[in-house]
Amino acid sequence: MAVPVGIASVGHYVPDRVIDNHYFTTFLDTSDEWIRQRSGIRERRWLADGQTTSDMFIAAGRQALERAGVGPEEVDLIICGTVSGDYLFPATACIVQDALGCTRAAGFDLSAACPGFLFAVSTGSQFVAAGTYQNVLVIGGEALSRITDMNDRSSCVLFGDGAGAVLLQPHAVCQRGLIEDILLGTDGSRADLIIRPHGGAKHPITLETLEAGTHLLQMKGREVYRFAVEKMTELMEWAMEGQNPLELGWVVPHQVNARILETATERLAIPREKVIVNIDRLGNTSAASIPIILSELWEQDQLEPGKFLVLATFGAGLTWAGARVRW
Repeated sequence: MAVPVGIASVGHYVPDRVIDNHYFTTFLDTSDEWIRQRSGIRERRWLADGQTTSDMFIAAGRQALERAGVGPEEVDLIICGTVSGDYLFPATACIVQDALGCTRAAGFDLSAACPGFLFAVSTGSQFVAAGTYQNVLVIGGEALSRITDMNDRSSCVLFGDGAGAVLLQPHAVCQRGLIEDILLGTDGSRADLIIRPHGGAKHPITLETLEAGTHLLQMKGREVYRFAVEKMTELMEWAMEGQNPLELGWVVPHQVNARILETATERLAIPREKVIVNIDRLGNTSAASIPIILSELWEQDQLEPGKFLVLATFGAGLTWAGARVRW
């Protein structure tokens, strides 16, 4: 019989470097008003020169362990959900494992773009549910400022850097954050909507690709927007089906775009005050967006026992994921 899995603690990290919308007006034909109207973003955080993705993951993971009162030597497994790790290989999880002193832990990375955190939570939960491991550290995050095309005004203004972590344990041990259900999905026929065309083994980086900028993130914004509204609505509806609306704690959506979030939640008549939005100050942090919100709710003592959380996200692949967590 599967062991129920809980979230014992959460942690997060965002860089100190603040990039407001006016930064982009110095080299692009854009404005603060244009960016706010289309995305809801006024500023985001980017890594400083010399900082790395693993720096953020280490900080978020350390905070999650400290909040759970679990020593690094007790961690059995580390899973990092990211598409912008320090290297193509070794896995960023290996760097994190060493830095945190998790000497007993195995570690690997998982690539699912923005839903990478929930894909990693789903994967890590299987090890706990099977009784294989007791403490699984899951970290989701990105350094998209390092792989974004700064000449593409429609996409470069969207992304921020950050990381968020959760520690998974048997629910009987941690007595909080019961993962009631997780839904994962993929539609590879639309893989070209969000993609880094060159830089992998199929199309290695050359001088020509560097000059063309095709080793950087590319996104077909209009198609992605339509898909996002549809999928985010569908995921939220799935997570809330059969639940008592009075027991809804928070809707914790991937911070993709303020307009998309407003449209999706309005369709389901979800009270706006129940939907957590931080995209205005952090931008789209991809795989980090959901765990960062969970960590901020933890800090604010806003995770109420007995209430359920609705988590929903989508991204490149195309991939999507939803979850319902009973705190």
